[in-house]
Amino acid sequence: MPVTSDTPLLLARLRSALPAEALLTAPAELAAHSRDTAPFSACGTPAVVAVPRTAEQVEHIMRTAYELDVPVVPQGARTGLAGAANAVDGCVVLSTAALDRILSVDPANRLVRCEPGVTTRRLAEAVAGYGLAYPPDPASWETCTIGGNIATGAGGICCVKYGVTADYVLGLDLVLPDGRRMRTGRDTAKGVAGYDLTRLVVGSEGTLAVVVGATLALRPARPPALSLLAQFPTLTAAGDAVAAITRAGHTPSALELLDRATTRAIADLGAHPLVRPGSAATLIVESDGADPSADLTAMELLCKEAGSDHVATSATAEEAREIIEARRLVTPAIGAYMASRGGGLTAFIEDVAVPRSELPKLIGQIEDIAARHRLQVFTLGHAGDGNLHPTVVFDPSDPGELDRARTAYDDIMAAGLALGGTTTGEHGIGTLKREWLERELGPVSLELQRGLKRLFDPKNLLNPGKVVSA
Repeated sequence: MPVTSDTPLLLARLRSALPAEALLTAPAELAAHSRDTAPFSACGTPAVVAVPRTAEQVEHIMRTAYELDVPVVPQGARTGLAGAANAVDGCVVLSTAALDRILSVDPANRLVRCEPGVTTRRLAEAVAGYGLAYPPDPASWETCTIGGNIATGAGGICCVKYGVTADYVLGLDLVLPDGRRMRTGRDTAKGVAGYDLTRLVVGSEGTLAVVVGATLALRPARPPALSLLAQFPTLTAAGDAVAAITRAGHTPSALELLDRATTRAIADLGAHPLVRPGSAATLIVESDGADPSADLTAMELLCKEAGSDHVATSATAEEAREIIEARRLVTPAIGAYMASRGGGLTAFIEDVAVPRSELPKLIGQIEDIAARHRLQVFTLGHAGDGNLHPTVVFDPSDPGELDRARTAYDDIMAAGLALGGTTTGEHGIGTLKREWLERELGPVSLELQRGLKRLFDPKNLLNPGKVVSA
């Protein structure tokens, strides 16, 4: 633990308004809260982990840290993939896990108010009881929190039709770095008063303010869906199918793509009867429109015209779930591949987005990068919005393989930018992609972003070193 001359004073000041159980100082607890799940990103050791249960306690933590010039790193469930929740030495880690109340559900206005520690799954299940839905569905939705989703601007499988977290945040309750409390946004369906500070905070990765409450928009419960699975002999054919579906005006509720390696891994797992090995790409399409059967019939024809040599279409809800299960088998399939190679391997899921028309080209380049660096890379993603998640498998204990994995990661980022894309579609910047952000934004935009950071946090104490350098 990085004890300094000020640590006893910090702890004493924090204890003056916090219960004993809200402050964690044991080495094991500090280590457990030192980082999120991102590799290639350094972390420090916090002086203390604070676990407040009220917004007033958060205000006290922030005021105390500000007065003592101690950095504060906000954390949710630590499921992030970019190092944004990594501790810095001597900081206060501010965990929002205990701020986990659903405050109210308002069916008449289709909104919900909750605290940041509520998990995405729990929120979705709570509003479902009112015949409503909260659509954002990150892959880690069972454990990730609303606060973390807001911090990273999280997306999910259904975002091709229903949008991402930013599209559902109406207002935020915030504590600023100096401990002041404020509210952004509105409860009304429309509103354009002043600058949109809500959208500014969404995706800011805990660098501008600490979220202590959120007002979120809801939608009517999603209708039953049907699905299809189509496999293609070439990446170009799969890309043509995606373009044809979009061009024809269809709005699938999911449009997912699996590359050759991922398709093969699922087929090798032997857990899905519809996935055949040997295909260059697999598309999984879901429709929850007014007439999903007719939608799927039309999209099946488009897939075949594009060159699909295997299409399976559901006629019942059970068959639809079976098709969607292929997407959910990606993680266990990659796990089985890693087990077959022996222990000690790491699978790092990346995040890059390009215009939909460039999707096949990027997948092809990722396959070339994997071959060039002698690595296994599994690429899956949200084909409907051009967001890919290449998953690089490597042995971190092997210095040569670790170095090749880092280089492959950089090559993938460079390929995405060269195709007119962005280095992150939904995982965020954190520390992992800070240098890439500087390349992507350009000097003028970067200076404005740094200016915003200084305006909110003139001492650079809130999540320092993340997103943009001071």
